Amino acid sequence: MPAAPFRVEEVKDARNLRRYIHLPERLPGQRPNFVPPVWADEHAFHDPRRNTVLNDCDTVRFLAWQGKQCTGRIMGLVHRNHNRIHRERTARFYQLDTVDDPAVSAALIGAVEHWARSMGMQRIIGPFGLSDKDPQGAQVEGFEHPPVLATPANPAFLPKHIEALGYGKVSDALAYKTTVPREMPALYRRITDRLLCNGEYRVLPIASRKALRPWVVPVLRLVNESYKGLLGFVPMDEAAMNKLAAQYMPVLDPGLVKVVVDRNAQAAAFVVGMPDMGEGLRKARGRLFPFGFIHVLGAMKRSRQLNLLLGAVRPDLQGHGLTCLLANALLEEARRRGYAHFDSHLVLETNRLMRAELERLGGTVWKRYRVYGKDLWRSRAVR
Repeated sequence: MPAAPFRVEEVKDARNLRRYIHLPERLPGQRPNFVPPVWADEHAFHDPRRNTVLNDCDTVRFLAWQGKQCTGRIMGLVHRNHNRIHRERTARFYQLDTVDDPAVSAALIGAVEHWARSMGMQRIIGPFGLSDKDPQGAQVEGFEHPPVLATPANPAFLPKHIEALGYGKVSDALAYKTTVPREMPALYRRITDRLLCNGEYRVLPIASRKALRPWVVPVLRLVNESYKGLLGFVPMDEAAMNKLAAQYMPVLDPGLVKVVVDRNAQAAAFVVGMPDMGEGLRKARGRLFPFGFIHVLGAMKRSRQLNLLLGAVRPDLQGHGLTCLLANALLEEARRRGYAHFDSHLVLETNRLMRAELERLGGTVWKRYRVYGKDLWRSRAVR
């Protein structure tokens, strides 16, 4: 795109908020295998009545314009609760989408940096949303592979734009592609047999969404316990847990949700899988209604790729073999249904235990995502 004078404006009304939300589907120069989000979920994300976490955050949104053409967007946020818990003064930038013009990215990020300094922030990270449940980081490797739900779908030029502004790596997350094995490794079978035979643990039979629903809050409490140390994580309250459940429950297949309980029938570990719906979302253009859901359901039925969405093991039970029990239960079901491989979703580069499990199953890294950071010192007085 030829250089042209442009301006950056804050989003202050409903019309421009809608323009902001839907901009990614209109921007030129985006990746050819772009998978749109569910636009209804995007609208809910930006509505504090439906996304109550926004009420504990300071937020700002900007659009970049070249004449009458909208050429980029960005969101800035300060998660007050996270900063209180961690005693930080950290801002975040999120939903950075632009044309391939470094000047547009610089202007958008610069606008958020200026806003963050005005809020007294000392540091900024991004792309990072309200929590680790939002698409985090910018994809830096594996652009030839289609994105999956709740992961970034940025074009390859975006990381270069960010790095040119003095941002450095804070954290990388990896996605592994793993073939569904015809037979589980002998070590997994031995550990699974031992755990099941001694009666200490069992895998719940979940045959319906009705049977799954009572376990939503207990398993998400495991997330609160086991994700404490992760970048940007803030514990979910029950309202946030129920919101997350409501978002995904309509498309969850109970047979692909595996929950391990101890001898006291308390949740000890869980994993959630979902057939890939990317093909359907592209055909539906991110709109489930009036007929888009038909494309999504059809794609999920045809898909040979299983996507892992979420999982956790109670911290005091990590290293006890429960991941083997979960893997055996889920992959046995995946094999029965004819899935060829699974996408691990995002695994922190520093999560050596989970990476070792995936590599033991033959998994290889096929995508990499990066969260960047930068100090915002204006002067020593900021300290």
